[in-house]
Amino acid sequence: MTGTLLALDGSRVDGSLYLDVTALAHRAPYAVGETVAAWSAYGLVVFAVLMLIGWWRARRAAAPVMAVALAAPVIVVAAFALDTALKSVLREPRPCHVLPARATLEACPAAGDWSLPSNHTVIAFAAAAVLWRCDRRLGALAGLAAVAMGVSRVFVGVHYPHDVLAGALIGTALGLLLAGAARLGAPLVTTLRSGRLRTLVSA
Repeated sequence: MTGTLLALDGSRVDGSLYLDVTALAHRAPYAVGETVAAWSAYGLVVFAVLMLIGWWRARRAAAPVMAVALAAPVIVVAAFALDTALKSVLREPRPCHVLPARATLEACPAAGDWSLPSNHTVIAFAAAAVLWRCDRRLGALAGLAAVAMGVSRVFVGVHYPHDVLAGALIGTALGLLLAGAARLGAPLVTTLRSGRLRTLVSA
């Protein structure tokens, strides 16, 4: 455990559940562990692709929808920034530094890389929430992918379950709130659709 004064001792919240999940990860077939670890490490790329598809489909949609699609990357980055600031306040150490688990499937982050909330989960759920406001089918697909991302972060051993739950709530709330604000950019989209950049915002 690090020597810092903790705002929250996560091991007392759901440390036993974390140990159960990481024990399950070690019993899982090698291919399963490798697949989950790969998704945990690189799965956020899928959300970037889904946002790109959301923008492309929004070219045929109403101006408020396109405004949200254009703002999607900015919203996700803003959610990440706010989450990172919150992590620095809560300063919860990673469970792999605190609990006597076996070696994790993903390398345990260095001390000072705080655990609560899960950045990956915040990003995934913020992206899913924004996509839901653009395209319900893409949003549902992204939501399933976001759940898989959150579960994977516990499975590979770098987060407590409550880190992921907090990340899901924060990401969803910020995504929906900021997407609602982004709809105010509809007049700008309408202007762009009659200008030189119309091919970027209309079919």
